[in-house]
Amino acid sequence: MDGDRVEIDGGIMEGGGQILRVSTALSCLLGLPLRVRRIRAGRSQPGLRPQHLSGLEMIRDLCDGKLNGGEIGSTEITFTPGKIKGGTHIADTKTAGSVCLLMQVAMPCVLFAASPSELHLKGGTNAEMAPQIDYTVMVFKPIVEKFNFTFNCDIKRRGYYPQGGGEVVVQMSPVKELSPINLTERGTVTKIYGRAFVAGALPIKLAKDMSAAAVRCIRREIRDLYINIQPVREPDDQAIGTGSGIIIVAETSTGCLLAGSSLGKRGKNSDKVGIEAAEMLLQNLKHGGTVDDSLQDQLIIFMALAKGVSRVKSGPITLHTQTAIHFAEQLTKAKFTVTKSEDEDPSNDTYIIECQGMGMINPNL
Repeated sequence: MDGDRVEIDGGIMEGGGQILRVSTALSCLLGLPLRVRRIRAGRSQPGLRPQHLSGLEMIRDLCDGKLNGGEIGSTEITFTPGKIKGGTHIADTKTAGSVCLLMQVAMPCVLFAASPSELHLKGGTNAEMAPQIDYTVMVFKPIVEKFNFTFNCDIKRRGYYPQGGGEVVVQMSPVKELSPINLTERGTVTKIYGRAFVAGALPIKLAKDMSAAAVRCIRREIRDLYINIQPVREPDDQAIGTGSGIIIVAETSTGCLLAGSSLGKRGKNSDKVGIEAAEMLLQNLKHGGTVDDSLQDQLIIFMALAKGVSRVKSGPITLHTQTAIHFAEQLTKAKFTVTKSEDEDPSNDTYIIECQGMGMINPNL
């Protein structure tokens, strides 16, 4: 501690931007001044990238805070939060940096604002190393809303690597407190659906090929379910640049949603893109958990803030999740335990993530 500044080592565990997102969001919520050192020390290009910087600047503006060290490449920042306010806020990575990662850092904060918020997030909507916006809408949104809040996510324009240019508008109202969640019953898979998309200079045939390859791959494991993966060409006035990709979602009888996704890139066969997404989905279904690898770590901060005990059954715990738990525990009074699940099926590699939340109360409501 420096005075009463919380010291965060941004180079441990996952060693990436997630440490920054979790710790600055919690700093903003709890009114804790923060210093983060060795930012993204685990990455080939350490320090702040445009996407991390625009996320930090948005959090600073959300709460009238003070940010020092906020420039591209910086490996140390100090942040002093103020009071969280609603209203309209804009974050623009000016690159293909992920809008979904911007949403991750801002969303917990605006839930505890004084009034409704509208976030204009600009950058890449379908980026590597981040959830695609389709995943955010189709999987993250319905599950995270089980914490007893709702948000609206309007995709104004899609933007792809390398230039970005996408825009998503998120609207949400503040809550008094978050309810805990209990996601421990997987149920059986009842339907599989998704979308395979192309945009810009690419023909719709590629989307059809991705979809067909994915269906063939899933059929080898799951024979009796109707699989509906829609091939779409994004309208030219709603997409910047050229891009392609696919997301496939499995829905279960208990309302669980698990997904697999993949992005196309130059020189990558469209069948391969479809197969990658299908294999990721099957992998996520194999372990018997109620959430997939991408959702696991995104729920941690909400579990930590909720009032009461949350329980989530997952597959093997990812390093991202271990990292999120570590920093959530360091900054809040939440207590997490991870135990091997006593499953009927011994071949299932499943775990129960349990959290006694801190019971954050919105002082403004």
